[in-house]
Amino acid sequence: MNDRRRPGGGRPEAAPGPGTPARRHPRPSREQLAAAADRLLPDLIAPGLDVLFVGINPGLWSAATGWHFARPGNRFWPALHRGGFTPRLLHPSEQDQLPALGLGITNMVARASARADELTATELVDGARLLTAKVERHRPRWVAVVGVTAYRIGFARPKAGFGPQPEHLGPARLWVLPNPSGLNAHFTPETLGAAFGELRAAVTGG
Repeated sequence: MNDRRRPGGGRPEAAPGPGTPARRHPRPSREQLAAAADRLLPDLIAPGLDVLFVGINPGLWSAATGWHFARPGNRFWPALHRGGFTPRLLHPSEQDQLPALGLGITNMVARASARADELTATELVDGARLLTAKVERHRPRWVAVVGVTAYRIGFARPKAGFGPQPEHLGPARLWVLPNPSGLNAHFTPETLGAAFGELRAAVTGG
């Protein structure tokens, strides 16, 4: 990982205040969210990234706004910062800053839904196959799947746990992170940040 992609660590910053992107963008309406069902969200990807983060599938809020992990209460962006990947807490609307940091985002399944449990096992298996081809094409150093259940189903690894995986995904080393959804009560913001920090240490150390 070169210096251009190594933001400083330090304590997480406070949530965005007045005048920041969080306040400049209105919330999608109920009608806009309903219309976003099954919509596709473009990948945030580039060749040779340090880490390609893989969500399960876009939520309706993300599909409506065009931003990954956009729903209020989703803890991806705070965990990314707490883990040391970004120099400050980014708003989802600032996602285009990630490739310059060596980071990208895609999803196991492209279509948006209100909840990840609306997906079928077949969709996850097909998504894993498409993800493998994507990784072969773009060749990130690491792939981090954000959600252990989706990883277990998609890649037929029923006993997989969090952290580094013994197998590679194409040319990339593989890591499984907790799902940062606010519905995942097993992890606090602090423990999520620590999990992301373990990946960050592996990326910078290897």
